Amino acid sequence: MFPDLARDDVFRLETRRLWLRWPQASDAPVLAALAGDWEVARLTAYIPHPYGLEDAAGFVRDSRCGNSAGHHLRLVMTRKGGDRSPIGMIGLEPCADGFNLGYWLGRAHWRHGFAAEAAGAMIDAFFLVTKAHALTAAALPENAASQAVLRRIGFQPVGEAPAPGRHAGAKALLFALDRESWARAA
Repeated sequence: MFPDLARDDVFRLETRRLWLRWPQASDAPVLAALAGDWEVARLTAYIPHPYGLEDAAGFVRDSRCGNSAGHHLRLVMTRKGGDRSPIGMIGLEPCADGFNLGYWLGRAHWRHGFAAEAAGAMIDAFFLVTKAHALTAAALPENAASQAVLRRIGFQPVGEAPAPGRHAGAKALLFALDRESWARAA
């Protein structure tokens, strides 16, 4: 699904303030601490709670295997300066309609524009290295911040669907960005 370019762990994306790179085994303790925060996990469909070191280590292994096979592209967000430890994750996953963008940030990094900055870089990379026509994303109705990020980076609301994972039975708001809209905004 993803070309050879993204299938090597030297692949990374750079933004003004961030590096987006493959997760490494050494990231697991920080990812466990960040994603283990209930305020982070509750806004996602698939981060279990509690979320411990073994969960994070398994996620890193799965991410690296899937990245190298081209099945998905999951990248750690780090600041360019300082210790470059993870502040969150961003990924492109296959779904029934093509590909879905997902992301989360540790709570200390909310409201700094990092999600929009990282998502913009992932979207650009996605449309530049694939032939896909569109990209989707979802947010819970109570996650106004994620909805605002998606709108800011060009996604448009397209409806609702049953929420997956821990939110099964509730609804999720669906968003989409097509190649033509992305190209016009670029």
